[in-house]
Amino acid sequence: MANNNSRRMALKKIAGTAAAVSLGTSLTNRLEAADTLVGEKLKGKINHSVCRWCYEKIPLEDLCKAAKNIGLQSIELVGPEEWPMLKKYGLTSALPWGAGMGIEKGFNDKQYHEALIKSYEEVIPKVAAAGFNQIICFSGNRKGMSDEQGMETAALGLKRLMPTAEKHKVTLVMELLNSKVNHKDYMCDRTHWGAALADKIGSDRFKLLYDIYHMQIMEGDVIATIKKFQKYISHYHTGGVPGRNEIDESQELYYPAIMKAIADTGFKGFVAQEFIPKREDKLASLKQGVQICDIA
Repeated sequence: MANNNSRRMALKKIAGTAAAVSLGTSLTNRLEAADTLVGEKLKGKINHSVCRWCYEKIPLEDLCKAAKNIGLQSIELVGPEEWPMLKKYGLTSALPWGAGMGIEKGFNDKQYHEALIKSYEEVIPKVAAAGFNQIICFSGNRKGMSDEQGMETAALGLKRLMPTAEKHKVTLVMELLNSKVNHKDYMCDRTHWGAALADKIGSDRFKLLYDIYHMQIMEGDVIATIKKFQKYISHYHTGGVPGRNEIDESQELYYPAIMKAIADTGFKGFVAQEFIPKREDKLASLKQGVQICDIA
């Protein structure tokens, strides 16, 4: 992320009721502009989502309206209190949250297992009842432990949740994050580590969130990695490198080729825009990101 604290704050704030932020006529103008940006129907090879925290200053209902105009099917990283608003506008949440202890306190540390398991066992049935089928989770930070030790401990904790996840048909999706720029000391910072953890758990109800921004920073070879590890990945996030801003020509990745590689694997899940817009017209940036990823 462009700001290390942005998503940490969002984890604390967004899971509650969306704050009512008055943006006056400027927001009204942007919403009206979104209506004019609808254009042709989206091509359908990619299922499009957006991460709520990147647009936290826009009231959720207004973001729902804009999402529908743009052609999005999902708003994600939203908690249970916000799900009814999504339903009102015919939107799903491809990757909700509402459980866990944040990014740094995860399954790789046994001291957090009881609290984490209690939290997820309470929320997983709610996710299923809302009609969603995934929920985000995190490895936690290394704090001096080896990758092997952290993997063994994470597998022990996550295996305890698999019966509940399998019963309710909800997949726990661990996010791959970079530990170089944004999330210092985070353990699940390489695709091969996450894949090895999935093998230890041995359930189709544990998958990876491949964040393209984060993994470009950590390991590069984005398209080759997607092809190699496709069976472990159930969700994708976008973001411009460097800076985690718009995914246009101002950054180093060519997203149409990445989207084609994802589609070519037979992927049927969601790709979510998770960049922090630099432009004043944030909804126009969101629309542009969707258009860039909307391959034929």
